[in-house]
Amino acid sequence: MTVSVRTLTVRPVAGHIGADIDGVDLALPLSEEEVQQVRAALQRHKVVFFRGQELDHAAQIAFARQFGELTYAHPHDDTPPEDHPEIFTIDPTRFEERYGKGFREEYRKRQYSYFDGWHTDVTAAVNPPAGSILRAERVPEFGGDTTWTNLVAAYQGLSAPLRAFVDTLRAEHRYGGSSKVAGDSEYAKRINENLLVAVHSVVRVHPETGERALFVNPGFTSHIVDVTPGESKQILDLLYGEITRPEYTVRFRWEPGHVAFWDNRATAHLAPRDLEHLEVERRLHRVTLIGDVPVGPDGRSSELVSGRPFTADHRVVTAA
Repeated sequence: MTVSVRTLTVRPVAGHIGADIDGVDLALPLSEEEVQQVRAALQRHKVVFFRGQELDHAAQIAFARQFGELTYAHPHDDTPPEDHPEIFTIDPTRFEERYGKGFREEYRKRQYSYFDGWHTDVTAAVNPPAGSILRAERVPEFGGDTTWTNLVAAYQGLSAPLRAFVDTLRAEHRYGGSSKVAGDSEYAKRINENLLVAVHSVVRVHPETGERALFVNPGFTSHIVDVTPGESKQILDLLYGEITRPEYTVRFRWEPGHVAFWDNRATAHLAPRDLEHLEVERRLHRVTLIGDVPVGPDGRSSELVSGRPFTADHRVVTAA
């Protein structure tokens, strides 16, 4: 059998985070050396980008499995593509069809500031995903960019006394934000009847690199535990300001066939906020790698409060 020889190149695209990887066809099996090169680039740059790929659901899943086992599509999704339960499709039209025309407005009301769109995937689980791989199928001609931030750089940018302080803290992460999702919509019922809550260290030690990273995000972190509500808000506001500093970020312009692969243990990302007033199509597909239970600087592991670990197994309660 003839094996084609490919030259994989890694090119950083921003000062603290992000790199383009060229010279590889993700629809074909990677060599062991290529897998290690991609893994090393991911650990160093936190998010890597592959441009102009030709993948379907099966090929995206096959590529991802070279880096670990995959979760079910999403803790609150019961309609992934047929025969591909690992695929989570990101499409506002799909969400409207499922939850009703008021879904976009309900979602918008929960986002009060620039901070609120930032999140690390499913940190409400006791074992948040290790990584996520997102593929663009349809995107608008303009707008719809995604931004990532380096949570290791954000931690390292803090002063030594502040790093020592946050090393001691723990925070609750809750699906739906800081409290119960209000209202009686199908979306609210689904979230509230399938609570997903965990307590993590505010600083996470990366299981592969040993780096320390801030591990709070506006999308899922509800509060710092063992402090007053006012203290919690001030601490989180300070940390959110740090993790969203522009110098720690990279912004990616999507085109059909582009793929982003990010380390969910060391990044947060911001979904686009510039399309809500436009009638455009945007459809992307994500798979996620099963993660381990985070550990803090003191060696203490995260604790499950409600729900189940996020794995390939899936059960969701649907409102009657």
